[in-house]
Amino acid sequence: MPRGLLWHCKGMVGIEDYAVVGDLHTAALVSTEGSIDWLCLPRFDSPACFNALLDTPEAGRWLLAPAGGGGCTRRRYRRHTLILETEWETDDGAVRVIDFMPPRDEVADIVRIVVGLHGHVRMRSELALRFDYGHIMPWVRRDSHGLHAIAGPDSAYLVTTAPLRGERMHTVSDFIVKAGERVPFVLTWAPSHVRRPRSVDAEEVLDSTERFWREWTDKCKVTGPYKDAVQRSLITLKALTYAPTGGIVAAVTTSLPEQLGGPRNWDYRFCWLRDATLTLQALLAAGYTSEAAAWRDWLLRAVAGDPADLQIMYGIHGERRLPEMELPWLAGYENSTPVRVGNAAAGQLQLDVWGEVLDCLALTRNSLLKHTDEAWDVQVALMEYLEGAWDQPDNGLWEMRGPRRHFTHSKVMAWVAADRMVKGVRDSRLPGPADRWEALRDTIQAEVMAKGFDAERNTFTQSYGRPELDASLLLIPRVGFLPPDDPRVIGTIEAIQRELTEDGFVLRYRPQVSDDGLPGGEGVFLACSFWLVEALLGAGRHREATELFERLLSLRNDVGLLSEEWGVQSRRHLGNTPQAFSHFALVTSALELSQHRPRRSDKPLPSKAGTG
Repeated sequence: MPRGLLWHCKGMVGIEDYAVVGDLHTAALVSTEGSIDWLCLPRFDSPACFNALLDTPEAGRWLLAPAGGGGCTRRRYRRHTLILETEWETDDGAVRVIDFMPPRDEVADIVRIVVGLHGHVRMRSELALRFDYGHIMPWVRRDSHGLHAIAGPDSAYLVTTAPLRGERMHTVSDFIVKAGERVPFVLTWAPSHVRRPRSVDAEEVLDSTERFWREWTDKCKVTGPYKDAVQRSLITLKALTYAPTGGIVAAVTTSLPEQLGGPRNWDYRFCWLRDATLTLQALLAAGYTSEAAAWRDWLLRAVAGDPADLQIMYGIHGERRLPEMELPWLAGYENSTPVRVGNAAAGQLQLDVWGEVLDCLALTRNSLLKHTDEAWDVQVALMEYLEGAWDQPDNGLWEMRGPRRHFTHSKVMAWVAADRMVKGVRDSRLPGPADRWEALRDTIQAEVMAKGFDAERNTFTQSYGRPELDASLLLIPRVGFLPPDDPRVIGTIEAIQRELTEDGFVLRYRPQVSDDGLPGGEGVFLACSFWLVEALLGAGRHREATELFERLLSLRNDVGLLSEEWGVQSRRHLGNTPQAFSHFALVTSALELSQHRPRRSDKPLPSKAGTG
């Protein structure tokens, strides 16, 4: 039985017990209990309509399940789609609930269809709509069509053939479904100032939604033993895409904890620039050039302006102001407070993003077969700023909120920026001072080797003059700073396996209060563990890389989703979900594995991996 179902029987819904459905504007999380506990309308970053994920069900929830509870016997996505099917077996019969969101037109729809499989099953629907993150209870009334709820700018309409009644500030429906019967529920959001939108036919949009996803998935060019896992990750990444702009959010949720009951709770419903290169590599390798081009266009719009004002993240439309605030009326997931919306890290100096952006644009120049680059002037401006800023301390890849430091990864990515600009001039014949940038590239590399490498331990370190390790050091061969079989790279892999792993999985770093002012630790970081897979492959350790990759695949939930982190002791998903960074890394690791062949000398690294 899948892990989530075991926990469901214990009456606890874990982060890993959620599946995602979406319409390419926003997304909802559906639990193994049959409840939609999280949905932001009309966009990913808007105040939620369902909030039970971060508080009690009264904060907003839609339960649709057998009356009196019942064990979920099976849950799956329809093949090659984002249509979720959940089945229950009861003493009297069996029932299936189909959940999906049709790709968006002017308004948003959540469709739930109850299908009788055999016998007869008593069903119950309980709907509690709460806007502004559970703070606002809408005014609800009945009309000839069904239910109409309104609060400020938001309105919602529920249409169903099932009977509806009010009970304890919830809208309730009790009904019986028999074998062969289908009972539809359609919840529609629209701005409150417009006329009521036309209600969709649940069965028609089910067919069109399935057709949409199958046509999209048919474009995938991925083959090999991990094709199904890659396709599920690509569908998940597509679900995290905001179609009007091409931006891809880091996750659907905010404030799911990196440590249960702790304060490391952040809002991930924004677009991070450091995801740019991974995003493009995953999309291009799978054959999704139109999505890659849309992401590139979003990136260029977002970074336009003064290069000194480049941010690490932006809103889905390219917004720069993402003020962070706490919501004290929400208890947080399993009492993990505070609940935050917005993200103050947007204002940090993280020098690696200049390298990420220039690397990304170099990749699209080469992969999208652009013989000229209309964005070259922007790239030159970014590089010219970085020439005068690369040697500053910054907040680093992991957005530490403590004092700035000279992070090794930040310097390596400055080297990447210079390297890609040199290649733009020399290989693509674009105008620019290649000799000057080449000299800068050499200067940065020499400094990193002198200050970011611990010769006694034969490993790179997180920052200059300090002994701590960092998972981002695994990216040194990936970006071309050193060859993957360089002894210093091998030494870094060994050190990370000894000192920065738990059960063989990789931590980002070992958090200290001095780094960000927050107590407590966190789980192993899934994307970093996939980075170790690629580093091992580069070092010729194909068997070891394969074993780690397949262990990581086993951490996916029953419908193939990954959150940000994994709790080794709790055996639970941690952090916001589903996490784009984890799924990007899964795709690129799977593609690397399919391209590498084992070597005869393939032997495990001589280290105590997994004992850190």
